[in-house]
Amino acid sequence: MPVEPVILSRDNHCISRSMMDENSLKVLYRLRQHGHTAYLVGGGVRDLLLGRQPKDFDVGTDATPEQVRKLFRNCRLIGRRFRLAHIMFGRQSLIEVATFRRKPQPDEFPEAEEDGQPVNFAENVFGTPEEDAFRRDFTINALFYDIEDFSIVDYVGGLADLRDGIIRVIGDPDERFAEDPVRMLRALEFSARLGFEL
Repeated sequence: MPVEPVILSRDNHCISRSMMDENSLKVLYRLRQHGHTAYLVGGGVRDLLLGRQPKDFDVGTDATPEQVRKLFRNCRLIGRRFRLAHIMFGRQSLIEVATFRRKPQPDEFPEAEEDGQPVNFAENVFGTPEEDAFRRDFTINALFYDIEDFSIVDYVGGLADLRDGIIRVIGDPDERFAEDPVRMLRALEFSARLGFEL
């Protein structure tokens, strides 16, 4: 059943386009101009809401990696398990673009295996923004900035956790930490860096 997101309109949050990297705006606008959904995603949105300068700006979109590559001459696709588009602006600026993903159904896992793991381990099953939000690690990293109407979109309670200073795993913590044990270290890092409770 779809989740109704919390949406903060432009006059109810502090983020403006002047706070963003101009190259990330170029990417967002070009994707939109070609009919794709395009959001600023993850830690960049979190940091802007906290009044911090993000170290990078990432984009989420419904465009596939191949569609992104066709729109940007300065794009290269990386990753085998998790295909990403890297759009280079000069030597110093890189905008990472990821296609929205979802948790795969059991029948979508490939049969071929390498080292006991299914090939491509279902990392490239594309989905909706909502499904993508639920695949992310922590609620405060699953916030989206919509370039179309300048709103903040929250499917997972990240705005409330950001306000209350809480680092919360999305979904079952045992399952999510088993998927990627590095998440435990990231939780501690965010807690120390932001002064938030686990």
